[in-house]
Amino acid sequence: MERLENRRVIVTGGGSGIGQATVLRMLREGGRVVAADVSEAGLEDTRQKAGDMADRLKTVIIDVSKEQSVKDGVAEAAAWLGGLDALVNAAGILRSSHTEQTSTESIKHLRDGKLPSVVNFSSTSAMFAHPYMSAYAASKGGIQSMTHALASEFAKDGIRFTAVQPGSISSGMTDGSGASQQSVGPGLPKDADMSLFMKLSPALGQGFGGADAVANVVAMLASEEGYFITGTEIRIDGGTHF
Repeated sequence: MERLENRRVIVTGGGSGIGQATVLRMLREGGRVVAADVSEAGLEDTRQKAGDMADRLKTVIIDVSKEQSVKDGVAEAAAWLGGLDALVNAAGILRSSHTEQTSTESIKHLRDGKLPSVVNFSSTSAMFAHPYMSAYAASKGGIQSMTHALASEFAKDGIRFTAVQPGSISSGMTDGSGASQQSVGPGLPKDADMSLFMKLSPALGQGFGGADAVANVVAMLASEEGYFITGTEIRIDGGTHF
């Protein structure tokens, strides 16, 4: 199955976890992909895992917290791709404590794309109470609201905007092994009351899901098969939050 054959895609956060899994899934489905990440080592790992698909992969260093880095990176990516059909905003960090992004540069390229699609990353934290994550939850709620607003604003341009809500997914960000996670410290306060998380155990009895569980959905949303889906979010959590 090659739903993404010759589709031109940028995936931020493509150096680890869900972003990396998404890059590899899109390559397997025939896409031409630019993996962007702040970690050069992470991008090299992605390239190695791409194997013989690497001829359809380009890696670009982008720090999504810096506007100029985004502008330069998107320009480089779009030039290599020869345009842009899909943008996946998977870059992010997880910061937790006791309670106390898409650049519009991409829009001009997406307007000329084929059935263009943008997939943003929200989280189950946007809708369900996760202790120690109030700031993170607020940011993810903002991404959902932004996704709805952008879907409305650019509907006449034919650009679809959707969001995914991962939850109970094992990745470098949640298990502390990712480069960005290591740079900001542990995922939870040292004195965190883990009993507060007991109600969040996955309903399918399978523990945490793999990054591929999210990548599978993102690939569909970014492909032409998702042509009638926009302005909404899809929860991917194994039934953790009924």
